Formats: sequence, C-alpha cells, structure tokens
Amino acid sequence: MRSYLLVLFLLVPSAFAEDDLEPLVRRFTEAYAIVEQNAADPVSSEQAFYLGAIPGMLRRLDPHSVFFDPDQFEQLRKLETSTQKGFGSVVSVLPGRVIVLQTLPGTPSAKSGIAPGDEILAINGYQLSRLDMEQLVALLGQSRQQQARLDVKRPSRAGILRFVLTPEEMQSPSVERAFLLKPGVGYLKVTSFDEKTGAQIREGIEKLGGRNLKGLVLDLRNNPGGVLTAAIETAGLFLKPGQKIVTVRGRSVAEKTEVVPDKVTPYGFPLAVLINGKSASASEIVAGALQDHDRATVVGEPSFGKGLVESVYPLSNGTGLALTTALYYTPSGRSIQRPLDTAQFALAEKASHLNSQSVFKTDTGRQVTGGGGIVPDEVVFPAPVTRLRAVLDASGSFTTYATNYLRDHKVTDDFEVTPALLDDFQVFLAQHGIQPGVSEWSGEREFIRNRLKTEIFNQALGVAKGDEVEAERDPQIQKALEILK
Repeated sequence: MRSYLLVLFLLVPSAFAEDDLEPLVRRFTEAYAIVEQNAADPVSSEQAFYLGAIPGMLRRLDPHSVFFDPDQFEQLRKLETSTQKGFGSVVSVLPGRVIVLQTLPGTPSAKSGIAPGDEILAINGYQLSRLDMEQLVALLGQSRQQQARLDVKRPSRAGILRFVLTPEEMQSPSVERAFLLKPGVGYLKVTSFDEKTGAQIREGIEKLGGRNLKGLVLDLRNNPGGVLTAAIETAGLFLKPGQKIVTVRGRSVAEKTEVVPDKVTPYGFPLAVLINGKSASASEIVAGALQDHDRATVVGEPSFGKGLVESVYPLSNGTGLALTTALYYTPSGRSIQRPLDTAQFALAEKASHLNSQSVFKTDTGRQVTGGGGIVPDEVVFPAPVTRLRAVLDASGSFTTYATNYLRDHKVTDDFEVTPALLDDFQVFLAQHGIQPGVSEWSGEREFIRNRLKTEIFNQALGVAKGDEVEAERDPQIQKALEILK
C-alpha cells in the first residue's frame, strides 16, 4: 500500500500547496480503505491503482499521457531497443491471398529462390485462404520475428514449393523512392524521420540532378514522423540560415526555438510538399516550417495534428509514466497539436504566454490556418473509389492477371498496355465473373490501363518502377506538378 501512495504523491502537481495536498490524499486513502473493506467483490490494490486511480487522473490530461504497469513498461523498453527483422520481400496482400511482387537482393527471400509472382499459400502451417485481412497482416508480422516455413505456389510449376526462411535485420531507408516525374522535376517519398533521413534526402536530390533540378515533389504522406533532429536537418536543406523551424513550449519546459544553422547552403529550386491525414509529428514540423516561410506549396489533405513532446519517467516497482510536457509550434506560432478539450493543454497555452489570435501569417503575409495540424495550400483529395475499382482490387484481378501475363511475356522499360491487352484483360475478368457495363468500362479505361501497367512493372521490374507508373494517376502528385510549372 505504501509504495502505491508513493506513486500517487509523485504524480500530484507540485503547484498544490502542502495544506491543499494533505487533505486530498487523506480523502483518497479513506475512499480506498472503504472500497477495499466493503466492495461486493475483493479489490486488489494493483487493480485499484494501476487500472483505476492513476489512469483516471491521466485521462483528464490528454490521450497521449499513459501509465505503464511493470509488464507494459518492460515491453516499452524492449521495443525501444529492438531491431527490425524480415525476409526482404515486397508482397501484395489480398483477401485470403499473399502474392510476392519483389525480393530484395541479398535478403533471405532472394537467397531462398522465392520469385515475383509466387503465391504464398501457408505460413507455418496456417492456410492463408482461411484468414481475413486483419489476421493475414498479423500473421505476416509475427512470422518475420522467427524462422518461418512457407508453402508457395509458382505459376509456371505444378505442385507446392516449400521454403524455410530465417529473418535477418533489415535496414529500411527512410527515403523509399527517388525518381524523375518529368525531365528536371524530381520526386522523393520519405516514409519516416530517422537519424540518416537528412543525409538520404540529400543523396536522393543529388542522384536526381542536385541544384540543376527545376523542381522537387517531397512526399510526406503516411509519414508518422520520428526523430526531431531529422526534421530540423530536412527543413535546413531548403530554408535560409537563421530561419525558424520549430519552437517547443510547455508549462515546466524552457522555451526553445530551433533555427537553420549558419553554415548551410540550401537548395533553391521550387518545392511542393505532399501531406495527408497520416502525416504527423516530424512531417508536420517540416511541412509547417516550409509553408510559413513561403518556401514550398503544401498539397494534399490536412495532416494528423500530433505536435507534442512526451517524456518517459520511471517510477517505483518497475512502473513508468509517459507524460505530455510540451507542444510544438510552427514559425508563425501555430500549434501543430490538434485541439483537445483538456485542462493540461489549456495550462500549456497559458503558461507559454501565447497570443490568442486565430490569424497566422507567412513571411510574405499570406494567411494560413491554425488550430492544429497543417492545412495544405492546395487541398486535393485522392481519386474516389468507384464500384468497379473496389471489385477489381478486392478480387486481386490486376495482380493475378499480371502474374499470368508474365508467365509468357518478357517486359522492358518501354512496355505499354495496348488496346489489345485491355481487351484480353476484359475477357479475363468475364471468365472470373466480373462483367462491367460498356459505360462503366469506358469510364474506367484509363485507370485500368495504368493499374495493369503498374502491377506488371511491380512483378517484372520491381515496385519502385511500378510507383513511377502509379504517379501518373495520382491526383495529388499531378497537382504538385502543375504548381511547379
């Protein structure tokens, strides 16, 4: 009991005077004693404190401040020190089916002989056809942590192939794609912000043409963020020395503003940044800084709105506490964190002496939206999912047809989907019970042409090449290209 009260005292804000604190704690212990003695069912102290009192107090603050019991805190520490393992294969996950699109050189998948187009039928004896999408994804994630037995069907061979793969540590670069969208205009897809992200972005830019580029599309969509220093380094590639990048403010945290270092020579070509609802944290810091300084046009959908600093405090008995201690603000003063109706955030705003104005302006006087997250300069939503597109995706028709096509055809970079190939695909769909009407087929013809080419390239030339084709029908990328003209 004494150790739990110690935890409780540690969590009570120091702002309370001793005269206020003592009666509050006394009332709490009296209430707990009555519950322990008189509740209809026995109440364990762990249940009362770990699942009740402490989480209940934190719930009044914000959704990101959490208490960890000993088991949870140990898992957190292991997660922080763990390395990512895998087999080095890129797969297409369909309902009840997993098809290999690419095996990366030198990885367990490539060494074992698994090839693009192979369909994985079972993993460690679990038949994939019997699993729903959620179960499939969970099984794939678990299998990467230990040796796995795979039953594989290869289109060109009868019978089942069996492989035993041992996972290895995978070094996944945060810059996933780097290619030219058109002559002189580059595209970089950044999936996370890690220690090497800034260097990898610079390498990608130099590979595409460096300072000779006429423009760059920096894709931060679905990027959940990562290391703050990587965001600062990334913004510093495009901003002038001395310009603000982000400010950290909190009630008990000293205010600190990060600026571009003096000895940098930024790139000067036109820039467009893509974001969406899954762009968060470091992604929002970069997008917000570039937008506030009028250095880039931000395109896409409003970002997630996660701009907070979390500090982890070890407590007694192997427990721990993750607490929101500060918030991130863009150069114009916008809070990146989306508003929450909590006393903690109100205190943070009051303590940081923020101006209550709701109008924020960029360096050139353009008004930008505040109140959490980054709102793009050009709001562009993804193409809507039509009935036919949903059916084709759910059935895996593109992937299956591509596998069958590559069984008899060799594909090079200059491959194009011809009208004859589209007609053959339409016959293939009819054989599998999918028969769209004439107007429906005509309306989706260009989409189908692009998707077929993408899937064929995925398996024949690698998913990076397939992404280049997919960019041609991506409305957000195309809008960025239009702006960069």
